[in-house]
Amino acid sequence: MPIASTPSTPSTADAARINLRTSPEVKALIERAAALMGTTVSSFISQTMYETSQRVVAEQQTLTLSDRDRDVFLAALAHPPKPTQALVDLMKLSA
Repeated sequence: MPIASTPSTPSTADAARINLRTSPEVKALIERAAALMGTTVSSFISQTMYETSQRVVAEQQTLTLSDRDRDVFLAALAHPPKPTQALVDLMKLSA
């Protein structure tokens, strides 16, 4: 079963290149996995790295709060503190 292509698989003329150095053992494993998936090594690496990159970015962009921290955050939004004089002065500078 071939791996689905990434959302914007470029044509050969538009393709960007990434060079990778690895050990012979890692190369052999990647080649075996690609063959088992019925795809090329290039497509296998591209798809796998794309999916991993999406996961890493999503994990870094998501903030998970405990129930207590969520309540504190929501309370601060609902009842923000009065601005300090320093903040008032700073806002006057950018206006």
